[in-house]
This record gives sequence, structure tokens and C-alpha cells, in this order.
Amino acid sequence: MTVDDRATATSTGADHRAAANELVRSLIREPWGQVSPSVYETARLVVLAPWLTGHGRRIAYLLESQRPDGGWGGPGGYALVPTLSAADALIACLERAPDGPDRAALERAADRALGMLARLLARLAPADVPDMPAADVIMASLTGSIDDRLRGLRDSSSTVLRDWVRRGAPALPAWFDGGRLAAVLAALDAGVPLPVKLFHALEVAGPAGAGAAGAHPAPTGAIGAAPAATAAWLGDAGAADPGHPARRFLETVVRSQGGPVPCGVPVTMFERSWVLGTLVRAGLSPDVPAELVTELLAGLGPEGTPAAAGLPADADTTAMTLYSLSLLGVRCAPTSLLHYETDTHFCTWPGEDGHSASVNAHVLSAFGRYLKDIGTGSPDPGMSVQHSSGIVRKLSSWLCDQQHEEGSWHDRWHASPYYATVSCALALAEFGGDAGRDAVAGAIRWVLATQRSDGSWGAWNGTAEETAYALQTLLLTGTNADSAVARAVTDGRRWLLRSADDEPRPALWHDKDLYHPTAIVDAEILAALHLTRRGFAPKDRRL
Repeated sequence: MTVDDRATATSTGADHRAAANELVRSLIREPWGQVSPSVYETARLVVLAPWLTGHGRRIAYLLESQRPDGGWGGPGGYALVPTLSAADALIACLERAPDGPDRAALERAADRALGMLARLLARLAPADVPDMPAADVIMASLTGSIDDRLRGLRDSSSTVLRDWVRRGAPALPAWFDGGRLAAVLAALDAGVPLPVKLFHALEVAGPAGAGAAGAHPAPTGAIGAAPAATAAWLGDAGAADPGHPARRFLETVVRSQGGPVPCGVPVTMFERSWVLGTLVRAGLSPDVPAELVTELLAGLGPEGTPAAAGLPADADTTAMTLYSLSLLGVRCAPTSLLHYETDTHFCTWPGEDGHSASVNAHVLSAFGRYLKDIGTGSPDPGMSVQHSSGIVRKLSSWLCDQQHEEGSWHDRWHASPYYATVSCALALAEFGGDAGRDAVAGAIRWVLATQRSDGSWGAWNGTAEETAYALQTLLLTGTNADSAVARAVTDGRRWLLRSADDEPRPALWHDKDLYHPTAIVDAEILAALHLTRRGFAPKDRRL
């Protein structure tokens, strides 16, 4: 069964288990993961690695994907980072390119991008900047770079960009604090290694990122599991040494998508734990090869599991790995998660600014599953029942406190509240006890109240991904199948069957740019379709 066949089986309600098996097999065929290309990351390669295979295709991708308003990316503040990156890349092309037929197209696209940025930055408030990784250092780096490039075009014959050359780049608002970029550059200048998580965005340092202290290629050849960071670390060595492991990593990534690249690659452990957990939780029981289970186990270190080689371990991937292993019948004490415990909740990684509802929901599920597992056997000396039970109570209370008044949750790792809400509602329904019951009921009311007239759900527009989350919230929380819920499920399933294969699917997940993890979303949609065929779980169901 091909990937296209898998999509067809999903949309028509054919053999869901066969589709699940094909999806699991795809995890082995494509071990680095299945992720959409990123305008931000692709534009960084245009600037940093013009010597890399597919340079012309990356420029064409930027021109083809520009919106009518001159921007790229999602609505509102979600357009800021990709539009800054693309504008900087287009102007870099104008710096390099002689006059020719393509120059006029580049100038027009750059002019439209700068106009869009000027309008967006003029009205930008702090709340408009999405909580995405490294957003502040990226914004500071790119606005400075664009300004420098425009100064370099002062002797250009361009009439299209003459006004921008005179005025300079659109400026960040006065309230913006660029201090963290200055600190990063100072550390690199002094030869002080950066925190590992910052290597994912090493490209913000420009030439100073080349050979950065403390950064070493992962076994894949990547720096920070990111093409742009890898190109920045390589510097001029990338063009000089085609056999360098980091250069081979970049060549492999660009070949996989014909030129454009994703923000994060590989995403091996992240993708596998989410896909397997989603499918098994929905009752699909796919055939999971022993090698996948072995690799999930091998990825668990003293501080947990990273999303992929080259990234630090994090609580989210660790919790989902533990949860998925438990569903697959492998019991593991969640001791590594204690590395992320704070007085009130669990952080994604030590020193995190802010917090994540979905991460804490996944941690709650990992500890809850562990308690269920050891309840059927001898206690595991790695983690006491009393300690684990205390964590379950603490997280249940914290998640209830994070719920918005209308019944939803919001999160720093996804643009849609439906993702955070399904994560929290399912964890609380299974492990939240009395404390979670009212919160789950509130989530159900919110899901019912926000269904669109066509049967879909979505924060901006109805999407298959968000509709799948809403349906799972209704079907996996032990909800009573009253007439309102039954009607919502029927309408949602009907819409999902019509729309599950629509392309392109919107990017809703947070990285440096919004992205779409294809295999993970396929699993969510398949799970929802399977659940809507199977009907409602008993009210007291425990996953």
C-alpha cells in the first residue's frame, strides 16, 4: 500500500487497521520523519548555502509561495518570522545576481515583502508575537540583516527598491528587547558554548556561527536537527568540502523535498512516539515491528528522550515515549521525567520560559500509565507508588487551573487550541479523577459550541487535523452519547470523510516557523475516523 493508498483508505473508511499498518511501516521507510517544508528555513539556506544543490528551486519556492499581501506564513504574527526570512533571502539574491530577467521578479517580491513587514511591524503588540522557539533572536537577527543588505544596495540601479534603500528596513517596535541576540553573539565571540537547545537556531549568529564552540554534528551530520543551523555551523567549509558529514546531511535533506527544507529534521523519536501512541490509544492495534519498540527503549536516557539526535532531551518526547511504550506493553519507570519537575508543574526543559499545557498533560499520562502498569505487578523500585500518585494529583490540579473559562486550553507548541484541549481532556479523563471531571465536561461543552456549520472544527478555518482532535475529545473521554454529542460526531465524521485528503493541509505546529508533521497528523485523522466508526466508549472507559 502506497502513501496515496493510505490516504485513500483513511478517507473512505476502508480497512483502518491496514492503513495504520502502512503508516507504521512508513516510519521505518522514512526514519528522519515526514515534515512539511518551511519558508523560514528554506530562505535561510538561500542566504547561507547558495552552493547547495537545489538553490534555484529554493528561490522559486519562495517566489511561488508569497501571498498576495506580500507575506508568507500564517495569519497575524505568524507571518512575521517567515516573511523576515524570505525578504532577507530575496535581497541577498539581489546582492549577488547580475541584471537579468529574474532580477525584476526578485525586486518586486522583495518590495512587496518589505511593504507587508512595514505594515505588520507598525501595529505589532507584544501579544501578537507567537510563543515560538527563538522568535526574539530570529527577529532581531533578520531585521538587522535586512537593514545591512539595503545599505549595500545604495549603488544599485533598482528603481523598485530605491525608497527602501533610502529609508532602511522596517524597524522592530520600541518595546522589543533584542538583548538575547546580543548575549548569544557575545558568547560566540568569547568561545563560550551556547546551551544545546540554542544550536537549533544557530543561524541567527550569521558568520559568527561557523564552527561554534560546543556544537558537534550528530550521527546524522546535523547541528541542532536543523538545516539552517547546520549550514551556519559549516560556513564556507560547506562549499569547500562536499564530503563533510554536515554537507552530506544537507544534501540528503534537500533531495528529499526537491530543494525546500523543513525547520526540524530528523524528528525520529518525536514522530514515532506520537504516531504509535495515537494509533494504539484509538484501538487500531497496528503491527509494530520489534525494531521500533527497541529503538524507543534505546532512546530513553537518564534525562529522557530527545526528539531526534542533535537536540537535548525534553519532557514532552520523553513522556510520549513512555506512554507509547506502556500502551505497547513495555513497562518503564518514569524516573527520567523527574529531571523536569518544578514545584508546580513540569517544564519542557530546565530553564524554560513559560510553560506548556500539552507537555504537562503528556507527563500526567506517562505517570498515570505507570501507576496502572505496576498495579498489575510488583512495584518497580525505580519509582514509588506514593511519589507517582503525588505527581498525578499535582498535575491534575495544575491542568485544571490552566483551563480557560470557556473550556479550552492553549499551548506554546501548537497554533490551535484543539490540540492542547484534546491533550489535556484525555489525560484528565483517564487519570484526573474527581479533580478532572468538571474540566473534561467544560472541554466537551466548548468543543460542541465551536463546531462549524459544515461539521468541521478549526481555529482559523475548518481543518481535518483539528476536526480529528475535536472528535477524539468527544469520543475518548467517556462522554455520554446524548443527542448533541451524537449529532456533532455524525456531522464531524461526514465532513472528515470528505476532507481528510485535502491538500495542502495547513501548518499548525510551532517550531521556528509553523510546520505540518505529516505522519503524526495522518495518525490523528485515522484515529478519529476509526473511533467514529466504532462509536462511543463506555462512560467509565480507561484507555
